[in-house]
Amino acid sequence: MHPVIYYTIIFAAVISTCHGTPINSPNNCGYDACNLGQPDKLNVHIVPHTHDDVGWLKTVDQYYYGARNDIQHAAVQFILDSVIQALLENPDRRFIYVEIAFFWRWWLQQTEEMQNTVRQLVNQGRLEFVSGGWSMNDEGVTHYNSIIDQHGLGAEFLRDQFGECGRPKLGWQIDPFGHSRQVASLFAHMGFDGLFFGRVDLQDYAERNKTKQMEMLWKGSSNLGEESWLFTGIIPRTYTPPESFCFDVFCDDEPIKDDPQLHDYNVPERVQAFMNAAHDQATGYATNHIMMTMGSDFQYENANQWYKNLDKLIRYVNAQQVNGSDVNIFYSTPTCYLYALNKVNRTWTTKTDDFFPVSLNPHGILTGYFTSRPALKRYERYSNNILQVTRQLNAFSNITLRNAIFPLSEAMGIAQHHDAVSGTEKQHVANDYAQRLSQGIDSALYVINEAYKKLLSKENQSLPVPTQYLCQFSNISECLPIEGQDSFTLTIWNPTIQSIENIIRVPVTKKYTIQSPTGETIAADFVSISLPIKNIPGQTSSAQYELLFGTQIPALGFNTYYFEAKADATIEEKSTIRVTQNEACVLQNEHLRLEFDDRGNLNSITNRDKNITLPFSAQGLYWYTSFQGNNSLPEFQSSGAYFFRPLTPNPLPVSNSRNITCTYADQVQKALIIYNEWACQEIRIYDGARITEIEWIVGPIPIEDGIGKEIIVRYDTDIQSDGTFYTDANGREVLERKRDYRPSWNYTVYESVSGNYYPIPSRIWIKDNQRQLTILTDRSEGGSSMHDGSIELMVHRRTLYDDSLGVGEPMNETAYGKGLVVCGKHFLLLEPPESSAFYHRNIAQHLFMSPMGTYALPNVSYANYSKIYRQTWSALTESLPYNVHLLTFDQSSSKVFLVRVEHYFELNEDETFSNAVQFDLQILFNRLGRIAELVELTLGGNLPLNEMKRLVWITNHNESSHWKSTDPNFLTSTVVTLSPMEIKTFQVTLQ
Repeated sequence: MHPVIYYTIIFAAVISTCHGTPINSPNNCGYDACNLGQPDKLNVHIVPHTHDDVGWLKTVDQYYYGARNDIQHAAVQFILDSVIQALLENPDRRFIYVEIAFFWRWWLQQTEEMQNTVRQLVNQGRLEFVSGGWSMNDEGVTHYNSIIDQHGLGAEFLRDQFGECGRPKLGWQIDPFGHSRQVASLFAHMGFDGLFFGRVDLQDYAERNKTKQMEMLWKGSSNLGEESWLFTGIIPRTYTPPESFCFDVFCDDEPIKDDPQLHDYNVPERVQAFMNAAHDQATGYATNHIMMTMGSDFQYENANQWYKNLDKLIRYVNAQQVNGSDVNIFYSTPTCYLYALNKVNRTWTTKTDDFFPVSLNPHGILTGYFTSRPALKRYERYSNNILQVTRQLNAFSNITLRNAIFPLSEAMGIAQHHDAVSGTEKQHVANDYAQRLSQGIDSALYVINEAYKKLLSKENQSLPVPTQYLCQFSNISECLPIEGQDSFTLTIWNPTIQSIENIIRVPVTKKYTIQSPTGETIAADFVSISLPIKNIPGQTSSAQYELLFGTQIPALGFNTYYFEAKADATIEEKSTIRVTQNEACVLQNEHLRLEFDDRGNLNSITNRDKNITLPFSAQGLYWYTSFQGNNSLPEFQSSGAYFFRPLTPNPLPVSNSRNITCTYADQVQKALIIYNEWACQEIRIYDGARITEIEWIVGPIPIEDGIGKEIIVRYDTDIQSDGTFYTDANGREVLERKRDYRPSWNYTVYESVSGNYYPIPSRIWIKDNQRQLTILTDRSEGGSSMHDGSIELMVHRRTLYDDSLGVGEPMNETAYGKGLVVCGKHFLLLEPPESSAFYHRNIAQHLFMSPMGTYALPNVSYANYSKIYRQTWSALTESLPYNVHLLTFDQSSSKVFLVRVEHYFELNEDETFSNAVQFDLQILFNRLGRIAELVELTLGGNLPLNEMKRLVWITNHNESSHWKSTDPNFLTSTVVTLSPMEIKTFQVTLQ
């Protein structure tokens, strides 16, 4: 069976359309099912849970079925089997579940009778879903688009199978390695009332525990006000039980032996130990409620063992109340604990920064994963690009193949897991993640072809549309389907709502003429592919040249370009391209000027429009020596997949000498700087461009000297940045950073470099009064400003020691029998601070929503092709505002769509585009039909916004988190107003 058909069947079995009938359930779940304890007691909320990594040491499949238990004993299917049976035995018992990727798979294998039994448990609040994402996503290196998508995928399943009682009410991020303010804001807009997590910096934890500030109101956005605030709590012990109270089959703690006739009867000492643990934990919290997590990684495979001991513990601890004990213990959930805190009616401290970076010991700082597995990080970002384009093509062609997109949606949901895109998994698991993305893209390509069959065909034409091919190795100048062909087409889809100008690079073996969609011949540069690209292991193309040409692609639409081999041209014919080697050179266009010396040093960049120049004292590739220790003590902490710990604070240059080759063509001017056989940069400016593109190729990183190396690209300028720099959070809002400083506590520096590293999912900048240097990335990377005027970004790592956090392997990726070679890009923008946002916001959007090109072999002449097929098309008949972005355009059924639109500027960033904006949503649907009904939803897409009622919290400054009320009726107008950084989600039904 074709994988697309298979996935369509199993997905359709459990997912209904967006406007499907919800499951009716009695109103005794959620807060209505909560035990709020006793006001005069220390109320201990016992929360049975399992933390099931969606891949880590084993693959998702291996974890679910219990395969490869020689690596780690874990079998999720048996956990769920066991928990459900244990819950049925005692109505007091509770359990929470998080990872829908696993639960969905288990659900498909259950009988209808079992499914109805589980629904009853959910309706009674005995089984509760928290977070509800396909996975527990990482927060440092993920992009907000993918975070929303993976939560939406899980939320849709829960809504369709369990109705309102299946809707999660809080975030449960107990294992990620740092926590983003942007994620808190997203969760608030999903309708969550709170968030709990377990990992914070050890210095931060100590101070909060001492001052009873383990719980707070987190102001998730500096733009969106109270609607982005989220009550947030830090869980002690990360997410494990108190010491000596783990009752899992794999734990060695003493069970409760309650037969008084036994010589080792232990109820009194176990009760006393528990009450001591409860009082110890309560010292760090501000109310008479505490939460104890009873569970850990892949626990409850034998749930009876856990629950039998917990039943006894609850009974015997509470029995001591008649003897004066103030401890009241009962089964609960994080939702009920949150509700109890809300009912305490007190004020709470606030937080406005984030929880990065996180130190687990003085020399172990979780900053290595910001860069670990850079190729997988890029592939995940690229896969999201394909996913969004495929959804749009499916919708605008109205082929209703949403279920066939599910394999890629699911693979992306899995990839957001905090041991997936983070790069902190075993190598064979990383390979599995990549394979899932690849298979998902294959299924998406089926949808793409079906869509283009409709969009490319002109009316009254019956000839088949040529098969479209994705060239996924275009980044290394390889596209085998078109190699050596006499003619081919390139169709480029623009997923943004503004037309864009783009430079296209097509690897070829001979010269071609290029016909535009309107029939004109397009001028193109015919340039040699650089030797470092051709030498990348695994590169099998025989193409020696690239065709470079400029395009302008219509908004939400496509252009097709027709390539025909020149019959009378040879490669040897006279070229207008000029090349210099090891000479000082200048690259320039009408907007930019770059000056290099004869040793390959970038001396300066000039913005010619604004007449500002930025001198560089250094720019290039450097490496930190990885600390290699045995991890026995903090001072012997190694650098590895999670931790970045350099041996010394001073990086070394990759090479003390360089070769520079400068190339001048009509469309591009570039400087190829080769450091050695494993490191190079190619710095380019294109005709008409205002940004500088820097492509770097790093690897195989040599380790023959027994030294692990962490490679950075560094940009040293004369900007007086005063220890301050700025980094984005998950591709959206930007936070100010200060070197050797934390806004929330008095920070003691143990690691001067790693302690100043932050995740850079999209961009970083430094500035003074006149100049701002912004660097945008094509994937998440770790970065910092270690000196005034300097920016550094880590692009690749190869370590030789494990860092003892469980993965059991060094960060030592290989491919084709050699160390992994990674190719990536940085984009440099030099502007005055007041105009920078206009450019970097737009560039960032186009980097994660890039035009997607597909190739085809039409086997007809251009004259015939132009008669048979449509060569340009746009979904838009009217323009939309510049500061609006189409985040999601997903067809649920033939007449129902899920749409997210966003304002992608922050307050006060730009004099024009930081203002609120209005536009008519109908413009997006003019090609499809008239909007008959418009319902605004929460960000997760699983609840009408007017039905959302969030808990209200009061700060210690008497501020209220009250959410503004919305019109209880369906929207009567299709005109949408967006404030800066606002995302709105709609269910759209057409006539």
